[in-house]
Amino acid sequence: MKDLALSEVYRLIEPGPVVLLTTAHKGRANVMTMSWHMMVDFDPPLIACVVSDRDHSFAALRATKECVVAIPPAGMAETVVAISNCSGRDVDKFEAFALTKRKAEKVSAPLVAECFANIECKVVDTRLANKYCLFVMQGVKAWIDPACKESKTIHHQGLGSFVADGDRIKLKSAMP
Repeated sequence: MKDLALSEVYRLIEPGPVVLLTTAHKGRANVMTMSWHMMVDFDPPLIACVVSDRDHSFAALRATKECVVAIPPAGMAETVVAISNCSGRDVDKFEAFALTKRKAEKVSAPLVAECFANIECKVVDTRLANKYCLFVMQGVKAWIDPACKESKTIHHQGLGSFVADGDRIKLKSAMP
């Protein structure tokens, strides 16, 4: 074993796939790339996420208390990274990256048609938003593209490195 800088630990335990988070505020939709999120509960689904207070989406999420978490396929990796390299303050990212907005059913933020799954969310807890930029959201409606039954996702490993899901393995589980 050798020492690892504590600032590099996040690269070992990234919680899940890179996702897109959409918001709509003051008549304008925005989309950002997000990799710091995790499931908190199953039913109803609760998702915790970190959205930096320097991000344009932070103010929209704080004001509207709603968003969409869209899960892109691995084939969108270059677009997902490009989305993360600009600000919604300056760029209409839906237009710039040719993303198709679809009307959500329970929130004003749009779904992303190019993503194989979309989860409409309402913020249910902001107690840690000021200190840690952490929001807890409840999924209120979920969508899946039936044409993409087993789409691979991308996972951020830090410093510009990503990995796509590997082979799926099935093991016996005692969980229902």
